[in-house]
Amino acid sequence: MSQKVAEQADLPFWKRSHYLDRMTFRELVVAYFQHYTIMTYLALTALCVVAFAINPAGLWQTLAAIAAGVLIYPLVWHLLHQYVLHSRWMWKSKWLSPTWKRIHYDHHQDPNDLSVLFGALHTTLPTIAIATMPIGWLIGGFGGAMAAFATGLLTTCYYEFMHCIQHLAFKPKWGWVQHMKQRHMEHHFFDENGNFGITNYFWDRVLGTYYHKKDRPKRSATVFNLGYDEEVAKTYPWVKELSGGIASGHPRRRALGKEGEQASA
Repeated sequence: MSQKVAEQADLPFWKRSHYLDRMTFRELVVAYFQHYTIMTYLALTALCVVAFAINPAGLWQTLAAIAAGVLIYPLVWHLLHQYVLHSRWMWKSKWLSPTWKRIHYDHHQDPNDLSVLFGALHTTLPTIAIATMPIGWLIGGFGGAMAAFATGLLTTCYYEFMHCIQHLAFKPKWGWVQHMKQRHMEHHFFDENGNFGITNYFWDRVLGTYYHKKDRPKRSATVFNLGYDEEVAKTYPWVKELSGGIASGHPRRRALGKEGEQASA
């Protein structure tokens, strides 16, 4: 056992490095249910069920609140992904740049790094609540709000799991999962300016951001850095300072290059 592997084994589970392109499906399932964000979502869902039981909405109101949560989620996610996560305004703020770095820049720098794939709770939980609870309340009061919020939490769990699968080194058996994986891989490794959905590309089609690789002439030069390059960092240096520099090129090739340098040292 190498020293690096031994050091990893001594660390707590979520202090270790986990790369989806090196994991099996079974390893992913184990890691997924041990991640603190997923445990938090499931715990909050259980609390919503208890709160709903104490002050429930009617059957049809509950079903309508659940349906509203399911329907609104893909649109909210698409708009946030396109106009916030892929924005070029967050890095211009010293206060917002650390959040942008954590919630998306790091993920595009290395899309297979599980430690930065899951959304940060301080951003996801308020978003899920704002997107689901008001409409649930309008439909069924307190019980409707709890039903809609729980739906948003469970939908997020589903999104996160499917997102992991799309980065996992295996070919899904089901055609619809293969389709999702291919579109998402194009978003990460070919052109980030499209295919913003994770499990649902309906809004990409409606809003004109859906594409197949063959439909675009060449790879985006900013697919891994989202436009934050050395020239931008001269004016807005905070992401670069937090990252210890700006990486460019394919993340696995960068990693292999570093390993090669270490081996030759």
